[in-house]
Amino acid sequence: MYERYDGLIFDMDGTILDTEQTHRQAWHQVLGRHGLSFDEEAMIGLNGSPTWKVAQFIIASHQADLDPHQLAAEKTVAVKAMLFDTVRPLPLIDVVKTWHGRKPMAVGTGSEHAMADALLTHLNLRHYFDVIVGADDVPRHKPEPDTFLRCAALMGVAPEKCVVFEDADFGLQAAEAAGMDAVDVRLL
Repeated sequence: MYERYDGLIFDMDGTILDTEQTHRQAWHQVLGRHGLSFDEEAMIGLNGSPTWKVAQFIIASHQADLDPHQLAAEKTVAVKAMLFDTVRPLPLIDVVKTWHGRKPMAVGTGSEHAMADALLTHLNLRHYFDVIVGADDVPRHKPEPDTFLRCAALMGVAPEKCVVFEDADFGLQAAEAAGMDAVDVRLL
């Protein structure tokens, strides 16, 4: 099915790892300390965005006087405290295992590089991927193509010969902007 591609790129959160609920719980915990909340539908629309951009959105929606980078840092601490106990691979990990050693593979995520590396290592999945590109590895984030273009460059594969597996609209837009085919895993 994916034979025609020279490189496979996977989003992480919600695509190969079931982290969504843990991220939501961490946001509830952190925002509750500041008397803030979030709209579930709006948060889903922000899937694939770096944490500080989500924080910026929440702060703006509440017209709060908070630093988005500080709020994002608080959320990262909260999520780290619970993530390693709750995260599990999603069924798409079978595609990763099937193509391991046959095609270069990358993770292109809106999470921080160190977090992605630590989670994949914790779940004994890190060795499947040649490359990890996190939100802190690129200047522009999904829906911009930078994450996926960097994945392709680091794998040594032309962008048009890559396929991206994504669960978020921003990620699908980023794949299209990068000139890559994409699989919307929500439809699988």
